[in-house]
Amino acid sequence: MNIAIILGSVRSDRNGKRVSQYIIEKIKDRGHTVSLVDPMQLDLPILDRMYKEMKNPEPKFQKLQNMIISADGYVPITPEYNHTTSAALKNTLDYCLEEYFFKPSAIVSYSVGAFGGINAAQHLRQIFAELGSPSIPSSLQISKVHEAIDESGNLLHQEYEKRIERFLDEFEWYLTAFKNQREKGTPY
Repeated sequence: MNIAIILGSVRSDRNGKRVSQYIIEKIKDRGHTVSLVDPMQLDLPILDRMYKEMKNPEPKFQKLQNMIISADGYVPITPEYNHTTSAALKNTLDYCLEEYFFKPSAIVSYSVGAFGGINAAQHLRQIFAELGSPSIPSSLQISKVHEAIDESGNLLHQEYEKRIERFLDEFEWYLTAFKNQREKGTPY
């Protein structure tokens, strides 16, 4: 299956990059294809029009839309800023809508604090529900991210290994279930 990892930070020293490197390797180890949606690399401006409303979309918008529509599921990786997800992630998500329909999402949040971005994960769950990409029941919070995963994406605290495996097992179950149902047709 094709999984889109969606980075949620554009800060120059963002911790999300290290988290994405770790998650990408874990998903690839399971035999899936991964595409990385990085708003910093795509250089996305503040949303003016959704992709479907653009007359002649620039290549960066075409690339974004292709990564979203071709994915079987999504793993947003969100920081927590002021008890919610980042503006960069919300902006990235809002360029598409129907492209997300009937595909599951699995939320990963992180923070330098003890709670691992749980507030951001809860808000993001509501956003993905509205996008038509329901989140799996579990989410993965990474507390003190700078101590849990190094800058190269290597896990420093093995306590996360079991949690990530269970999280990805659940996500794969939903990926398969949703794909089977999409092949039978969708309500619209």
